[in-house]
Amino acid sequence: MSHLSLGTAVITGASAGIGATYAHRLARRGFDLLLVARDHERLEQLAHKLRIETGVGAEVLRADLTVHTDLKAVESRLRDDARITLLVNNAGITAPRQLATADPDRLEAAIQLNITALTRLAAAAVPGFVARKNGTIINLASVLALAPELTSAVYGGSKAYVVAFTQALNQEVSASGVRVQAVLPGLTRTEIWERSGIDVNTLPQDKLMHVDELVDAALAGLDQGELITIPSLPDAADWTAFEAARQKLGPNLSHRHAAPRYRTTLTAA
Repeated sequence: MSHLSLGTAVITGASAGIGATYAHRLARRGFDLLLVARDHERLEQLAHKLRIETGVGAEVLRADLTVHTDLKAVESRLRDDARITLLVNNAGITAPRQLATADPDRLEAAIQLNITALTRLAAAAVPGFVARKNGTIINLASVLALAPELTSAVYGGSKAYVVAFTQALNQEVSASGVRVQAVLPGLTRTEIWERSGIDVNTLPQDKLMHVDELVDAALAGLDQGELITIPSLPDAADWTAFEAARQKLGPNLSHRHAAPRYRTTLTAA
């Protein structure tokens, strides 16, 4: 099957779940693919399937993004390959819920994957995208970025970073024609639950979205020009109101003197 390529989409965490679903959807849209994950065998199976079904070019790059040399290899492709027009920063892991009893190495791994790798890959892609005035970066965050009290400090904090990073990056690159989007999934039916030792069937089924529906909604949000896409949110006006409340704080976030309610006799003098 021949196709007119829209360029190459790089998808991290592409071997299963959200990443694999993005691969299916983007292939059908006409993107060639560079699939990145640790599980080389599953990546090859996915790439072979998509080549047959859609006719796209599908390449595999086995990489553990918590390993510096592997991360650098993906960065090199993003910097040097002018065919790349889309980066889906999907790879991520959960973190131990209780900071006081957590293994610091597991916390560091979560920060490395959820924050450091995402940042470095975006930084590798942006110069070429800006120079060519074309490119899109999709960063997978989580609704827990907006509800950190419901999750672990490190996981919620890492996903809040992704949202803030995406908003700030948009200010930097939007005038050059580069697009960015943060996607905030809620509970989603993927393998992440099994890897975390949680039986997905114990989760509230009325809150659990199928991964196909999640990715379709995320891409619909991208098509509609959204910077922040929350697939479960019924009314976009709620996000607009949330952002308006945040923006309202702006004029009072920095002043020469502390607010009156914080002033003591000493500071008043």
